[in-house]
Amino acid sequence: MTGRANQLVRAEKEEIARAVRTLLGRPLVSRHADPAAFDLIRKRRRPLVQWFDYFCGWRLVVEPGHGYARLAKVSPRADATRPARRTRGSGAPFDRRRYTLLCLCAAELLAAPVTTVGLLARRVARAAATEPGVPPFDPVRGEERAAFADALALLQQYGALTALHESPAPDAGSVGEETGQDADVLYRADTTLVIRLLTTPVPPSALQAADLAALTAEPRYGGDEPNGTQRVLWARHSLVRRLLDEPVVYHDDLTPDQYAYAASPTGRRTIRRAAEEAGFVLEERAEGFLLVDPDAIATDSRFPDDGSPAKVAALLLLDPLITGGALTTARLADEAAGLLRRFPRWARSYQSQDGAARLAADALEVLARFGLARRTGDRVTALPAAARYRVAPDHADLVEHA
Repeated sequence: MTGRANQLVRAEKEEIARAVRTLLGRPLVSRHADPAAFDLIRKRRRPLVQWFDYFCGWRLVVEPGHGYARLAKVSPRADATRPARRTRGSGAPFDRRRYTLLCLCAAELLAAPVTTVGLLARRVARAAATEPGVPPFDPVRGEERAAFADALALLQQYGALTALHESPAPDAGSVGEETGQDADVLYRADTTLVIRLLTTPVPPSALQAADLAALTAEPRYGGDEPNGTQRVLWARHSLVRRLLDEPVVYHDDLTPDQYAYAASPTGRRTIRRAAEEAGFVLEERAEGFLLVDPDAIATDSRFPDDGSPAKVAALLLLDPLITGGALTTARLADEAAGLLRRFPRWARSYQSQDGAARLAADALEVLARFGLARRTGDRVTALPAAARYRVAPDHADLVEHA
């Protein structure tokens, strides 16, 4: 193979790896939001579809005409660690009401894809009034208007809802009003993309009753009575999914089938190949596996990170957890109180009577989310991956100036 051919093959592999990690970090990529990323995915569509199907059992749909790529990252268990977030303000997670209004908006946009904010609000109000178990929607109330506006803003961010002429995002103040800045602005929904937002293997309309387990069931794995081939397929897909989605995967947390597959020569080759082709660095330890993205393309949340007091506190609380063994939540709260006393101008939102307990709880949530600590009852234990963040004695002074 010539040097030129080698360069082309290497460039293709690098593009596929970058596209894989882009889709892992952002399962919905649209042309209007990120033209470069979408063009890369469109260009390498065929090997990407094959990669996700073979290693994960996930379906990738690329629609060049509609300008979006959607990776259906399905899972048999609900995951609350990656919620939809508000596009305005602090980016707080969606609550139950915002999810409800998002679903109602999507359903009404399928029926009337060209609409205004006011017309859509009235349609949603009528739908909520007739849908069993859904609280009424009152656009006159400020908190309802804000929740409705957040749902519309998220649809706009996804590219599922677009103003027909230049306009700001739907404003909460104009919802429910007969006149206003957005009253006469027409919006058009991309109904194809709206449908793709839901990625459940089983359509909700096919269910006889509200059953989350039935909604996420994947028939290709044989259900309760899989054959040998289906068991191996599920072991491969479920294990690689966990490696790609979770910060660290411990052997103790694997099912017997997943552990047997990971320990087999075929499984180890598959894991290494998946990591290499996606551009990850695979760390194998006696306790488990960890995939590192050197470019942080697939990373939706970082640790360590000084972006929030909880993450800073989590890093500082790791050392006593590692050196002291299992600690009680009360002891962690005392450690957090010591941090607040040492740095009185830091973490101002926690500088209150119950601030230390709240800071410790939020820090513990961060540690659990990153697979660094585990809480059992009232006791907290550091997990093996926490050792990588242990403060060396020579560098203890760095913590003092954090």
